[in-house]
Amino acid sequence: MAQKDTTSVETIIQNINNKQYAPIYYLMGEESYYINKISDYIASHVLSEEEKGFNQIMLYGNETNIETIITAAKRFPMMSQYQVIIVKEAQNLNNIDKLSYYIQKPQLSTILVFCHMNGTLDRRKKITLEIGEKGVLFESKKLKEYQLIPFVTTYLKRKKIDIEPKAAELITDFVGSDLSRLSSELDKLIITTQSTNSHRITAEQIEKNVGISKDFNNFELKNALIERNVFKANQIIQYFEQNPKNNPLQKTLPLLFNFFSNLMLAYYAPQKTESGIAAQLELKNQWQAKEYLTAMQNYSGVKVMHIIEAIRQCDAKSKGVCNPSIGNGDLLKELIFKILH
Repeated sequence: MAQKDTTSVETIIQNINNKQYAPIYYLMGEESYYINKISDYIASHVLSEEEKGFNQIMLYGNETNIETIITAAKRFPMMSQYQVIIVKEAQNLNNIDKLSYYIQKPQLSTILVFCHMNGTLDRRKKITLEIGEKGVLFESKKLKEYQLIPFVTTYLKRKKIDIEPKAAELITDFVGSDLSRLSSELDKLIITTQSTNSHRITAEQIEKNVGISKDFNNFELKNALIERNVFKANQIIQYFEQNPKNNPLQKTLPLLFNFFSNLMLAYYAPQKTESGIAAQLELKNQWQAKEYLTAMQNYSGVKVMHIIEAIRQCDAKSKGVCNPSIGNGDLLKELIFKILH
C-alpha cells in the first residue's frame, strides 16, 4: 500500500519490519537524523549479508544522474527477491522530473531510496505528487525547542534508561536541535551509565561526562530570572563571561526570548491556573506551567513587553547593529539588569 508524506518514522519502520516495502522512498527535509535513520534501517534490514554483495547499491547525487539510477532500478536482483538502491545527497540530482517515467511502472523487486538533505521537493510539481501516490514521500522537519526534551526521554526509554528532568534540560540546552549530535551524546551517556550498572542519567553525570555545569547554565539562568533572584542571576552571567565557549550569547538569547514571549501569551489565558496556562501555550507537560505562574507574579505584562524589546535590542547589538565595541559579556550583563530592574 502506498504511503503518504504524513507517514511517521515509526510506521515506515514497522512496515519494513513487516516486509511491506514501497518501490520508492523519497526522504527529504532539514533534519538529517530521520532521513539517515530510515535509509540506514532499510540498508540493514531488507537484505541478508549474503544478498547485499550483489543487490545493494549506494549512489551519490553529485556523481550520478537520473538515467543511471533508472537503469539500475530496472535490473532484476541476483539470487534475491529484492535489490536495494540508496541515492545519497539526492538534492544534487538534476532533472528529477525524468524519474516520472520510472514511477509510472516501477520495478517491484527494486527498493529505491532517495536521501534529499537540507531541503524538499516542490510539492506543486507533478513528480512530487507521483512519488506520494506510488511510494513513500517523507519530510523530516527540524524539531521545535519544546519537542527536544520529549525526544531525549523517548530515545532513552527505548534503551531502558531514565533521565532526570534537569539532566534532560542540560543536554538539550548544550547540544540544541541537531538530533544526530544529540543522539551521539546520549549514546555516550548510556555507555557511562551502563558501566556503573545504573539505569538513570543525572545532572551530575552530564556535568562530569559532557562538561556542562549543572548549576551555571541557561536553564538555571532562566529559573533565576523567573524567581527574580538577582544574586543567582549575576553569579551565572559571571560564570558565562568566564566560560564564553560553552555559554555563547547566541544560545542564551533564544531561550530567554521564547520564555518571555510565551509569558506574554500566558497573560491572555482565560484561566490563570496550571491547566489553563498549559492549554493556552500548548505545553506538553503541565508542570511547565508552574514557571509561567511564578513569573506572572514577579513581572507585569507591561514589564514583559519591555523585556522582549530589550532582548531584541541585545540580539541586534550582538550582531553589530549600533554597537561598535561592546562585547557579548557586557551585553548580557546589561540585558539581565534590564530584566531584573
